[in-house]
Amino acid sequence: MTAAGRLLTRVDRAADGLAADLALYAVSAAFALVTAAFSTLLPHRGWGAVAAWVYVGAALVVSVQLVARRIGGRRPPWHSPSTARAERSPLTASATWPRWTALAGRAPLTWVVWIGAALVPLVVEAVQRAGGRTDRAQEEVLVVEQMGHRLLESGTPYLGRDAIAALPAGERLLGYAPYQPGMAVFGLPRAAAGDAWWTDARVWFAVVTAAALITGIALVRHADHAARVRALQFATVLPICALTLATGGDDLPVLALCLLALACCATGRFGAGGIAIGVAAACKLFALPVLVVLGVLAVVAGRGHRLLPAALGLPLLALLPALLVDADALVENALRFPLGHGVVTSPAQSPFPGHLIAAAVPGGRYVAAALLAAVAVAIAVLLVRHPPRTAGAAALFCGWGLLAAILLMPTTRFGYLLYPLALLAWAPVLGKYSATSAPRHDGALYRV
Repeated sequence: MTAAGRLLTRVDRAADGLAADLALYAVSAAFALVTAAFSTLLPHRGWGAVAAWVYVGAALVVSVQLVARRIGGRRPPWHSPSTARAERSPLTASATWPRWTALAGRAPLTWVVWIGAALVPLVVEAVQRAGGRTDRAQEEVLVVEQMGHRLLESGTPYLGRDAIAALPAGERLLGYAPYQPGMAVFGLPRAAAGDAWWTDARVWFAVVTAAALITGIALVRHADHAARVRALQFATVLPICALTLATGGDDLPVLALCLLALACCATGRFGAGGIAIGVAAACKLFALPVLVVLGVLAVVAGRGHRLLPAALGLPLLALLPALLVDADALVENALRFPLGHGVVTSPAQSPFPGHLIAAAVPGGRYVAAALLAAVAVAIAVLLVRHPPRTAGAAALFCGWGLLAAILLMPTTRFGYLLYPLALLAWAPVLGKYSATSAPRHDGALYRV
């Protein structure tokens, strides 16, 4: 491990992780308060008004946990067998119990904060929207729900280029659906049952996200406790994730399915991993790099025949109806528009290097594209020469690769950083698992 890595680990584990927890919740509270007061996006302001107090409450709880830890001792019983034996002794139980309960409460607190900072604002905004408020959802929610309507009406979730150009100028952006066809499934409840809070696409984003995260965490239940808590926080309570799920949300089920796929492969369930990553790739192109890396891992581990059929088959199956009904509309929405060649330009323009190069350098869009291609080639060479042999290594490949891509894409969003952050935080959780051998405590790893 490098010196920077050791320093980061030392900071992360200070006070058994509680110090970083306190910083996370305090900074998150400040971010939510600023968002509630100054954001120009009304759904974001609605999120901040609720989430800020949840984060403040979490920071106060962690402060109490720190006090309990100090009263009970320095290290939790799962760090050392000798410490565990000592703390099971009747002579020391009363002293260590406050510390142990404080540290063991980190994971439950994370779930509670996620419910309060993401799910509660989501439901509040969905109910208000169903009641007539038009400022309680980001545009991607409307786009996904329109995909569901079009899928039911025409068999394809996409409008063609001519149909988009014929829309009023102010509606052309919403005419585009820059997702894979599988994303339309989240819009079907509203298309079929009408306007109700529970038919809001965000509700179904949250259902899939929660199911995938709970399953993934359960699969790696024998991993390091502190690493699991931190990884869970980076996929749930981190403001970039909680805000996205509450106001827009389409990225969170894709991310959660990617994390689940990694957990499945880490524990030898390559068939289930193929299904998870296949569903994710059927919804959004951001899952494709993860699919490629997991495909390499599966082949190296001799499990390609288990992962690849579903991983490749599900996205292709989702594409088939759109290709048969109107192939050009699919290309227009899923490729031309994200690459900046649509009827209108995407508003996704965060000030990352790729966008700055495209905007300020003559021919900058081509320069940024060339840099992005060069990074892709470099990662491909690394995959071939040094393929990942564990799911933890695969998560690192995915995290660093997506981070480079997001920074160099001419058209991107700040919120996309949730992918590499969560994937990089997931890697330490998977570190103890080998994709080619089953842990002794789990005799059912190869059921799928």
